[in-house]
Amino acid sequence: MLCVLEPAPMEDMQPVCPYFGECGGCTYQTMSYKNQLAFKERLVKQILDKVLLKEGSGSADYVWEGICASPVTEGYRNKMEFTFGDAYKGGPLALGLHKKGSFHDILTVSGCKIIGADWSKILDYTVAFFSDKKVPYFHRMSHEGILRNLVIRQSKANGQFLINIVAATQWEKFGFSVAADGVPAILTEYAKGLLTLAQKDDFEGTIQGILYTENDTLGDVVQCDRLLCLYGTDSIVEEVMGLSFRISPFSFFQTNTLGCEVLYTKAREYIMSGTVMKDAAKGQSAGKVVFDLYSGTGTIAQMMAPAAGKVIGIEIVEEAVFAAKENARLNGLNNCDFIAGDVLKAIDLVTDKPDVIIVDPPRDGIHPKALEKILNFGVDQIVYISCKPTSLARDLEFITTHGYHVDKACCVDQFPCTQHVETVVLLSQQKPDDVIEVEIELDELDLTSAESKATYKEIQEYVLKVHGLKVSNLYISQVKRKCGIEVGENYNLPKSENSRQPQCPAEKEKAIRDALEHFGMV
Repeated sequence: MLCVLEPAPMEDMQPVCPYFGECGGCTYQTMSYKNQLAFKERLVKQILDKVLLKEGSGSADYVWEGICASPVTEGYRNKMEFTFGDAYKGGPLALGLHKKGSFHDILTVSGCKIIGADWSKILDYTVAFFSDKKVPYFHRMSHEGILRNLVIRQSKANGQFLINIVAATQWEKFGFSVAADGVPAILTEYAKGLLTLAQKDDFEGTIQGILYTENDTLGDVVQCDRLLCLYGTDSIVEEVMGLSFRISPFSFFQTNTLGCEVLYTKAREYIMSGTVMKDAAKGQSAGKVVFDLYSGTGTIAQMMAPAAGKVIGIEIVEEAVFAAKENARLNGLNNCDFIAGDVLKAIDLVTDKPDVIIVDPPRDGIHPKALEKILNFGVDQIVYISCKPTSLARDLEFITTHGYHVDKACCVDQFPCTQHVETVVLLSQQKPDDVIEVEIELDELDLTSAESKATYKEIQEYVLKVHGLKVSNLYISQVKRKCGIEVGENYNLPKSENSRQPQCPAEKEKAIRDALEHFGMV
């Protein structure tokens, strides 16, 4: 875009950030916050409606609950990854965010509106220090240089900072000495300067830890080859909904702490509104098992722990799993179990059967094979939290064609002034529309030889005893038809072409086939 000839009707504000236009973030600054919310809500609903209002989805009657605002719209970030580079080719050292449309040029963003004043002081000091010492940044093309990233985290609960300098290990190549413990002498000096900065009257927070991460990967990613502590500890403590969470350098945690409370409150509301957890709400939680998939540091899992008999979290980042276990201990929760591994594989190792499943996957959504395994549990309720509505819509299209109905959905704005937004969806397993009790004498029926060997009740009792699964007459009749066993012409067929009818999950179909073989019916 070269220039704006005329702003859109919703663009009713002047940007407040001095970097607007140059920086690639916070593109919604030309809209008032009220208009930002309306725009995001409309966009997400349009994306979901393309799937849910489509014929055959069975979820056209879902309830849309609108969008929840972030409690704060400025200085809300609790984590930022800043990149070292130059403002232009051959220019002075810069530390900040990529310029809009550029993979190379870096914009120093001291005074950015989504971070606090202390953050800008840390940025200014860091750029001045390394510029003065003539420490080169790591060049993406030549793979030479040292400085790569500055990752800052701050607890909104107590103001603690965790500052992590990420750099390649080419110090000696450029004339900088390295101590026996692997710490470059210049970084020890840098850490002392940061601590002096934090002692000034206009610095409101405190520095809890200063870290050095070695990263020699060729890719442009923050990767930890080795982590060294220059000062303090390697974690900070954040508080959400009355629970404490120890946040380590690379563990996932929602970047807007106050907005996170809104998001998790809504997610918990959806879970507790389902039929499964109603008894738990009354204190009858024994036996209720909750799966928290893609669990991060265990925030959602621990939020659900008081209302459940057991919560199992699965997360691929081992550091986050370690933090989750520590957080559960910190909060006095002894009914949480966390497993390190990819959901696709780790879910096969879990012997517990869930009553409710919560998923909060990465931006790309859930792997199709993992999604199949999740649905095969056949739980009554699933809550899906998504940070990318197009990925969510793709997964919902699959889920709603496999026996689930979208009951309600809403947005939660975690990222004011940007295009990003979270979405929460409650799904329930579809049930037959009506149940009619009919009493029939066996002598009235003309049974086939196969049907006479076991009644529906006997098949149900066998499946429950051997496989621990409950199956309905509907599922049994569906499997019988697949096996070529005669079933009444209209038995358990939908009442009309448009009626929703759940399909037997693969796990239950396998168990029913085993029962049919046991009774010699196939």
